[in-house]
Amino acid sequence: MSLQFCVYGLTTALISMGDDVIPILIRAAGAIGGFEGGDVLVIAETAIATAEGNLARLDKIVPSKEAQRLAADYQMDPRLVEVVLEESDDIIGGIPGFLLCMKNGTLLPNAGIDGSNAPPGTVVKLPNNPDRSAERIRRGVEKECGVRIGVIIADSRTHAMRLGCSGVAIGCSGLDAVEDERGRCDLYGRELEVTQAAVADNIASACELVMGEADECVPAAVVRGLGLTLSEARGVESIAAPECLFMGVALNANPSLFDGKRKPEIH
Repeated sequence: MSLQFCVYGLTTALISMGDDVIPILIRAAGAIGGFEGGDVLVIAETAIATAEGNLARLDKIVPSKEAQRLAADYQMDPRLVEVVLEESDDIIGGIPGFLLCMKNGTLLPNAGIDGSNAPPGTVVKLPNNPDRSAERIRRGVEKECGVRIGVIIADSRTHAMRLGCSGVAIGCSGLDAVEDERGRCDLYGRELEVTQAAVADNIASACELVMGEADECVPAAVVRGLGLTLSEARGVESIAAPECLFMGVALNANPSLFDGKRKPEIH
């Protein structure tokens, strides 16, 4: 991988439900001379979910009794809690304002539902299939522009015991999301036994610096000069809860916390 690269933010008009983001992104890339072979295009998940219509109108939501109880416990809008319950595989716990959820093998707050940059009266859910969205966009850009690129759908997440958000890849196409470095040697000749570089996550974090989280209207970025080997690879993989250091410790302390089959009662 190259040690020198550039990150360019792509400014667009406000993306609305039903928009085809491919021509929007191609037009935006004109400001940097268009797409070039080897570019990695990173797109905010909110923009993708909005264009795909994966929104929930809060005035249409009728909270269940469970949603009302959790909303009271964690000082949340019961309508939002109902959407979170519908989008979650399991509810692990919570703090004021947030429920900690399992969704598609990933641990995340409020099942990834976001009210920021959402049309008034709505919240934005995660794209239904971020890998498939990344694949569609990659193939569309490649067809129109005649170059090979990689595409990452990115979200911003908090991390255990750390303040602030950083980028994480939730969808990927055209590049390996993780680079296995096991078998290589460190500076002192010791063989690496567990190291796997989160390439897509690291790229997503770099792009967060130019995309922003507020009213920038920069829903995408292009990373140029990484020197990555592009491929037909698709997908971001998660690991099972018992294999995760954080969740594994929690499960050892409380084996009934998460069974992958139900939404446990929270008191």
